[in-house]
Amino acid sequence: MNEIFIQAFGGMFSAIAKIFLIALFAGILVKKDIIKQEYIKGMSELTVKILLPSLIFSKTILTFAPDSTPGWWVLPVVGFFSPIFFLGVASLFFIRDYKNQLSKLPVAAFQNAGYLVLPVGQILYPNNFDEFALYSFLFILGFNPALWSVGKFLITKTHESLKFDIKDIITPPLIANILALTFVFLNINKKIPDIIFEPIDLMGSATVPMAMFILGATLGTISLKQLPPFWDIFKVIFVKFGITPAVAFFILYYFNIAEKSPILADFIIIEASAAPAANLILMVKKYGGDAQKTGSLMFISYIAAIPLMPLWIALWKMFQ
Repeated sequence: MNEIFIQAFGGMFSAIAKIFLIALFAGILVKKDIIKQEYIKGMSELTVKILLPSLIFSKTILTFAPDSTPGWWVLPVVGFFSPIFFLGVASLFFIRDYKNQLSKLPVAAFQNAGYLVLPVGQILYPNNFDEFALYSFLFILGFNPALWSVGKFLITKTHESLKFDIKDIITPPLIANILALTFVFLNINKKIPDIIFEPIDLMGSATVPMAMFILGATLGTISLKQLPPFWDIFKVIFVKFGITPAVAFFILYYFNIAEKSPILADFIIIEASAAPAANLILMVKKYGGDAQKTGSLMFISYIAAIPLMPLWIALWKMFQ
């Protein structure tokens, strides 16, 4: 069992290290002002509006088969309700001063479901990445509406003019997801000519490296001059990297999901132990909020993810 643990930890740690090396390089370029803020914004716009929708559309069209994927709808449901549940769990740790701590709750409850998880999946499962990516897209189908509604409200709550806007939820990735699912259910996917499909697939292939670079560039804008109190940091990390993956671990083990679908089980453990959503800091910058508090807490959480994500996947591999 020790060999299984060491092998799984080493494989995951290597994957995380590769991602963070690219992210570190991007962060250094930002710190040195070689990559400017407007560049990051442009790359983010390109990824969200073109590359990621292309990846979602092509992989869903290629991989998703409702007849051979029974219960596929569970992933969007879990994607929506799981962060809401863990928001409730996190709130228990800040209940004494919850009015001034609301912005910390999304950092503990909303993970980086795409920009971090997809690169990890591509490195760990190169031969089964299409299946891994499909699980990710189905999960994000439910996750994004929760992130851009409840998550956005909490992380930017100090903004006096904050209003809910349905446009924040109806994003290009969500449209691509729904469009691809519609094509599959109506069997239109089989009629798409290669001359149209192949360019879409080619654009989608650029998503993962671009996402890693954007992640690092975003973290590179964060200042560590003023950190939150130690116990606030501890509470967030304990919920994000302790309670959340532990609950996922128990459910997967109890229902023996790994025997039915090992990659799905691994995907859920990776999602549950992933670092906070990078979009949270983007929300603060665009809509208002405490950028210093959120940014420093996010940065520390990403440092914690380097050993803790491999730890959870190694424990899972050892006990499954």
